Amino acid sequence: MKAHEGMYIDGAWREAASGETIAVVNPADEQVIGQVPAGTAQDVDTAVRAARAALPGWAATPPAERAARIAALRDVLVARKDEIAETVTAELGAPLAFSQAVHAGVPILVAGSYAELAATYAFEEKIGNSTVYAEPIGVVGAITPWNYPLHQIVAKVAPALAAGCTVVLKPAEDTPLTAQLFAEAVHEAGVPAGVFNLVTGLGPVAGQALAEHPDVDLVSFTGSTAVGRQIGATAGAAVKRVALELGGKSANVILPSADLAKAVGVGVANVMGNSGQTCSAWTRMLVHTDRYEEAVELAAAAAAKYGDRIGPLVNAKQQARVRGYIEKGVAEGARLVAGGPDTERERGFFVEPTVFADVTPEMTIAQEEIFGPVVSIVRYEDEDDALRIANGTVYGLAGAVWAGDEAEAVAFARRMDTGQVDINGGRFNPLAPFGGYKQSGVGRELGPHGLGEYLQTKSLQF
Repeated sequence: MKAHEGMYIDGAWREAASGETIAVVNPADEQVIGQVPAGTAQDVDTAVRAARAALPGWAATPPAERAARIAALRDVLVARKDEIAETVTAELGAPLAFSQAVHAGVPILVAGSYAELAATYAFEEKIGNSTVYAEPIGVVGAITPWNYPLHQIVAKVAPALAAGCTVVLKPAEDTPLTAQLFAEAVHEAGVPAGVFNLVTGLGPVAGQALAEHPDVDLVSFTGSTAVGRQIGATAGAAVKRVALELGGKSANVILPSADLAKAVGVGVANVMGNSGQTCSAWTRMLVHTDRYEEAVELAAAAAAKYGDRIGPLVNAKQQARVRGYIEKGVAEGARLVAGGPDTERERGFFVEPTVFADVTPEMTIAQEEIFGPVVSIVRYEDEDDALRIANGTVYGLAGAVWAGDEAEAVAFARRMDTGQVDINGGRFNPLAPFGGYKQSGVGRELGPHGLGEYLQTKSLQF
């Protein structure tokens, strides 16, 4: 059996117990490009049993050896970078250049960081008369979304393997081909059978079975807040650990002293990347009233440049959802200055780059996660007003602050109720913890904080 026709369980490729499959559709032209098994609860159970059986051996493997397997995995991803990018472009619709730089490039960076951390992390420390050991939590159920298909997989699987955990992965049904490529890479890297397992399938079937399985010790989920609540409730009933990376409605706060043209340009680009399908996107642009109309003009002009530079949304349901939000924005009185719900394209799930002005904080488009190429520009009167607006949603995942003086930006950012803030366009750091406040989630990903999610502590007193 070819890898692209099956699930990967206990070191081998196999069909679903049901024999049924799920079609994978290219969102740019709506053509079917593949089929993957529709995994069932029986398949999940088989995979979890394999992970449980492999756990003692992998947990006992010295960290340096685990690091070597992760480094080998990173090397395979490097060798197959072009194939990964082409696959992501085919099933997600991202432009190829973006897939090469972000969808393939960032996971390689993250995998490399965990190869190093696995070899250097302090799994043992002395505290007074105690020795404290950091031990693997056990079997991890990883449920990943479609918007960054490989990055989200690596951000969960790499630290889990570094910690000594074994994993069962259930990827999003819209982008399972990338997950199959990853499973091939795991196999090629020499990771022992059962340490990593892949079950493709629908969320309400395979995903739910994985979250509920009694032999799964931790569920790591990235997706909607609604589903995160369900997983949290299920895990809580079983006193099971969870790591939840959920929704966002991040604020891009442009203080009066900022370089307005740069802040607006980078802010629009941030939202348009991945066609707006990014949980941490700065979808609310907050601008002081004195420079508001200038910012609106700059944003509209910036968005117009992305008309033929962004890809489609992932599927017809997502396209309809985003169009619905745009229509809701117009109905609630926001001023449409770029884009809109309509498109001239006959095929593909496209939505035009869209910018709204005159957005008030209570509007639906300023409160709910749209997950599309839509920027809402909100006016504020002073810094206290800006802070009230920035913190005025149920989310707290990410954000940005721009100011002429870095200290001024930092002071404002420290008062924001959010897990990560970029100062004047700060660069991505694969070692910095990523995760949210409030309803944006529980726990952190990336770097040593991400590794810590997969560990539990034991202390011995002498």
